Amino acid sequence: MTNKARPRILVVDDEEAILETMTFTFEDDYEVLTSTDARRALDLVDQNQPIAAVLTDQRMPNMSGVEFLAEVCKRHPSTVRMILTGFSDMDTIIQAINDGHVYAYVAKPWEPDQLKQLMKQAVERYELTVENERLLASLKHSNRFLEAVMDHLDTGAIAVDSQGVIQAVNRPIREYLGLQGDLQGRVIDDMLASHGLEAISAAAERISCDEAVTLEDAEIPMGGQRHRFRIACHTLLDDSGAAFGRVILAREVSHEPLRSRFDDLVRRITETAGPLREELQKSRDQLRALSEEVHNSRIDSPGMGQLAERLSRTLTAIENWLDVDDSIANEEFPDAQLLLDRMRVATTRWPDSSGLPARVRELATCVEQYYESGENPQKRVL
Repeated sequence: MTNKARPRILVVDDEEAILETMTFTFEDDYEVLTSTDARRALDLVDQNQPIAAVLTDQRMPNMSGVEFLAEVCKRHPSTVRMILTGFSDMDTIIQAINDGHVYAYVAKPWEPDQLKQLMKQAVERYELTVENERLLASLKHSNRFLEAVMDHLDTGAIAVDSQGVIQAVNRPIREYLGLQGDLQGRVIDDMLASHGLEAISAAAERISCDEAVTLEDAEIPMGGQRHRFRIACHTLLDDSGAAFGRVILAREVSHEPLRSRFDDLVRRITETAGPLREELQKSRDQLRALSEEVHNSRIDSPGMGQLAERLSRTLTAIENWLDVDDSIANEEFPDAQLLLDRMRVATTRWPDSSGLPARVRELATCVEQYYESGENPQKRVL
């Protein structure tokens, strides 16, 4: 197992003798860099990161210790900065400490043991700062990851703490409910009330108070329409089983009554054993009416969008079947390849995975036989 690298420090002083003394003082515990020139020392700081602490004399040619440490602070704020000074420089040092450029000062002459203890504290401060920065970066990364996952759900979610203060809101619920701005830190009931969404709060409260209730629908007026949302509420528990918050889930389900009518229509067609043409014509008109209802609802939700697509695909299937049946009955030599293609398109568009209606299967067989033999029975199949 490799040993942990020793912390690196930098000592800056224009007197070589002091640098030698400092190196001797610290070399058992740290990797010690030295420089007699403050400007050169800035390059050393840039080129030898990480540097835990910098100790510099105040009085140096070209650049004072305070000026040097102010530049170090700007470039590498985590590096702990200390200064050697005489009493005549104290006003300047105090100002530098107040400005945050200097962590501590060492008065001349110094006691070696006290200086070693101060350096130990400075390095520990640096290591704590770096660890805090690492943890904060890890937390931010985790939060971004969690937010990205939440935003890809098709269910809206609001997470609140035990006091009802919002901690996270995902993209779907913002879009569903038209929520704007930074919502974190607001009390959820106040936020929902300000948007006219009290029905969601009431539904969540009823779910929380009644163990027998896990879901509840709420109707919310939005944009001149009444949207239906299915609300769920889940308590968040820590490892000890204590509640520390809850997450409120809201799924837009305005499409469900329309979807139920659509499913009934498709089931009726699929289960028709006898003549199908009249049923298909009636269903075509009903599908067009349903499509118009979906369009007029002006509700932009995943469920409504999926229903609109299924309606369109089903209409395509029915229209192709009717047109192919007409061609077989009314044309002596219709384009066999075109008929095959239209039947294949219709089959891929049909939404019922359990299978095709019996008469549609017969029509498909008739088209295949015509394609192979060139003999058209010229009669309706549907």
